[in-house]
This record gives sequence, C-alpha cells and structure tokens, in this order.
Amino acid sequence: MKRFLALILLCQAPFVAANDATSTEIVHWQDNSLSYLYGDNFKVNPKTQQTITFEHASGWNIGDLFMFVDFTKYNGEEDFLNGETTYYGEFAPRFSFSKMLDKPVEMGFVKDVLLATTVEFGEGDVESFLIGAGFDLAIPGFDFFQLNMYKRLPDGRDGDTWQITPAWKMSWPVGESTIVFDGFIDWVVDSDGSYEKNFHFNPQLKYDLGKQVGLGDSALLVGIEYDYWKNKYGIKSSSGFDTDQSVTSLLVKYHF
Repeated sequence: MKRFLALILLCQAPFVAANDATSTEIVHWQDNSLSYLYGDNFKVNPKTQQTITFEHASGWNIGDLFMFVDFTKYNGEEDFLNGETTYYGEFAPRFSFSKMLDKPVEMGFVKDVLLATTVEFGEGDVESFLIGAGFDLAIPGFDFFQLNMYKRLPDGRDGDTWQITPAWKMSWPVGESTIVFDGFIDWVVDSDGSYEKNFHFNPQLKYDLGKQVGLGDSALLVGIEYDYWKNKYGIKSSSGFDTDQSVTSLLVKYHF
C-alpha cells in the first residue's frame, strides 16, 4: 500500500504544482458528464446492473487528464465481495512532451508523445498503478485517437504485466444532429501468476439529442454501450466459471 500511495502522489504532483501557478491558461479546456447505464447478463458480478458514471476530461498546459468513477447498484442481488452496491474509478493524467518542452514532438501521424499514467481505485482489492508511453495519433476519420502502452503494477497481488489501451472518438452528421462512436480497449497482453491475460472492449454509440430538445450541441446523448470482456478481471474463463462477458446496456449521458 505504501508503494501505491507514493505513486498516486507522484502522479498528482505536476497538477498540484500547476494549480499553484497564477497563469489563466493552466486549464485549456474541460468537459464533465454524468451517465446512466442499465444492462443485463454481466459475468462474475450480479447479472443485472445499474450504473451512474461521472467523467471528467481536460487539457492542461502540461498534458491532459481523464478520470471517471462508476457507482453501481446490483438489482436485488448481492455481489459476493461488495454487497448490493460498489464503486470503481480511474484517474489518468498524461504529460505531454510537446507542451513541457514547448516545441512539437511529432513524426508523421504521431502528433504528440506523452508520459501516460493511470491510478485504478475502488471497493475491494482493485488498486493498481499504470505507467508507460502515450501517443496522440492523427488518423483520418477520427476526431481523436490515443494509444497508451503501460506497465501494470497492482498493489499487493498478481498482475505485474503489460497493457495496451487505445481510446478514440468518431462523429458523423445525421440530419440536424450527430452520431458519436467512442470508447476504449484495455488489452492485458500477458499473464502473471493467477492473473490471466484479458481483453476489454467498451465502445458507446450515441445520438446527440441535445440539439433536438434545446440543450445545445453534445449536451444530451442517448444510445447504447457494448461491453465485451474476455477473462474478466483477469480470471480465466472455464466450463465451471464463465468469465467471458458480452453485455449491451442502455445509455443516457448528460454533459455540463
């Protein structure tokens, strides 16, 4: 636990330092949202779940930050570890070499190189720290595409291995509104002890309803989230215990 807490402080230090500065350009942009999800047929945890998710994304003078916290309720069931409700979150600052050096660090379709970090936290034994390299890529058709490659460092349990995490957003005009397709993949590429390699694919397909109801662009979106997770939580799937998850959830998302 001491290693985990020290890494959290190391991860947060540049942002604390930035907040102590007086420049009005420390935060270049930010976006916050709340989502509601309802899905059925989850694995490992209870089958039916409702989740409220808070998300924050922002661009800073030294990099960018993404974080989220899921608050999940199991409908009438109890999880074997966490009871009727649980929470899980990630705090993921990245530090841009282009911004910190004040000159472009790019080559071809690689538009920036970053130090990528993530802290995973929540109820139960889930704490992990991830550190590695991040790349912002310019790929035709994508609003943005990030590729992060991490070394995973769980706190006090198996799972010291490698993870590849792309994240993306695409959007298309449809009539007077927009369709948005975004999401991420967490691909743990190797096994470590009892922690099995796993593949988590989590995209959202949404319609921008905000324009139609007078809330403005991208304020209110409705759609679905698909969650495919092979060997969920790094637990190897077997005939006796199926941990391969495939769930489509209804989604409502409000940006503010």
